[in-house]
Amino acid sequence: MEFLKKSRIAILFCLITIGGNFNLTAQSELLEGYISNGLENNLALRQKLASYEQSIQDLKEARGMFFPSVSVNARYTVAKGGRTILFPVGDLLNGAYSTLNSLSAIHNLIDPHTGGPIHFPQLENQEFQFYRPQEQETKIELIQPIFNPKIYFNNKIKSDLVLAKQADAETYKRNLVAEIKTSYYNYLKTIQLNNLIDNTKKLLEENIRVNEKLFENDKVTIDNVYRSKAELGKLEQKKAEAIQMRQSASAYFNFLLNKPLDSEIDVDENIMLTKVGDSLDVTEVNALKSREELQMLESYQEAANHNYKLNRSSKIPTLTGAVNYGFQGEKYSFTKEDDFMLASLVLKWDIFTGRQNEAKIQHARLEQKILDQKQTELENAIKLDVMNAWYTLKSAYASIESAELQVETSRKAYDIVAKKYEQGQAGLIEYIDARTTMTNAEENLIISRYEYLIGYAKYELAAGLYNLE
Repeated sequence: MEFLKKSRIAILFCLITIGGNFNLTAQSELLEGYISNGLENNLALRQKLASYEQSIQDLKEARGMFFPSVSVNARYTVAKGGRTILFPVGDLLNGAYSTLNSLSAIHNLIDPHTGGPIHFPQLENQEFQFYRPQEQETKIELIQPIFNPKIYFNNKIKSDLVLAKQADAETYKRNLVAEIKTSYYNYLKTIQLNNLIDNTKKLLEENIRVNEKLFENDKVTIDNVYRSKAELGKLEQKKAEAIQMRQSASAYFNFLLNKPLDSEIDVDENIMLTKVGDSLDVTEVNALKSREELQMLESYQEAANHNYKLNRSSKIPTLTGAVNYGFQGEKYSFTKEDDFMLASLVLKWDIFTGRQNEAKIQHARLEQKILDQKQTELENAIKLDVMNAWYTLKSAYASIESAELQVETSRKAYDIVAKKYEQGQAGLIEYIDARTTMTNAEENLIISRYEYLIGYAKYELAAGLYNLE
């Protein structure tokens, strides 16, 4: 029959479409472009990079503590009342002055300046306010840490945290690359499944047309027409589900790239199936060298070590130098009679702080132990991650070979049944069953190949294979 010839052509086209999108010759430049776009525009990654930039500014702030601080301080005070200071000058000198006056009178002592007898006056006790009614002080102050271990170790901690934040951003980059690849492969899978459904629909529509014509000529019963239409109805339902899957996959892919969710996605016709080259042991070793999570944890361990030393350094005295130069007086006057200068060396040694520092030291030591345990846990988790991804990928590749064999055998079976159907030696049910088996095999091959690509993206993530530079 004519529709059987068309069927073979459509099936052949479908098989070529399924197989033509996979080869072992070239890496996908289109996908790499999407990855670069995602690494540049992804919003979550931007937040990670902003956090990294914040840590750099924190480090600059810590380094600034090594340098002197210079400030200008000006104070103008108006005072009224307050304490009164009594200076008993009369009580101190009047007795002596009386004695001197008596001696002067006895010995007839003459004051050479006045020509009269020497006479010492009686003095009143003096009182004055503790606060001057008006006072100003304007000075420049320079403070320079000379020896302070806390500043040194704080700088070390901030430097460690910069490396940790950088590794955190790199970790997210690697995960984002795997997520973009997985999302893109899922989108391509939905495209291929939709293409398969469209090609299958052509076969079913042709089958309905032929069965209706045969029924008009009384060569088949009406149930053949109904069964053909029922098959088309099931396919239409599957088509609606496939469209929804394609739309969801497209929206999520664009979300990762921070693009409008309905943006068009280019389809790469040359996706590479890459075999696993290294053994499991080699892959685990490379993963432990490449995974940024370990680098991040090592940076946090260094920060914890420096925090422990910082707390221990609290037992050591600190030395600070200070220089002040300025002007003082009741009025603003900047002359040599009003200026002053002070230079100081300040030694501080905390002898007892209520055992607060001992608690901080123990806390820092426990933090070190926790991070050491986390490192062992993380290394084991990475090994497990690599092992699962490695074996999953091996299994997925074997599934592709099995799926290809199923497509080949189901196609041969379909050809045989199609010839029988053409010669009237096979019924419609047998023909539909052969066509369904072949379609399912083709669908399984599409899924198997893209699941392998997704599995390789996860393997690439687990082993730290993707070059982020």
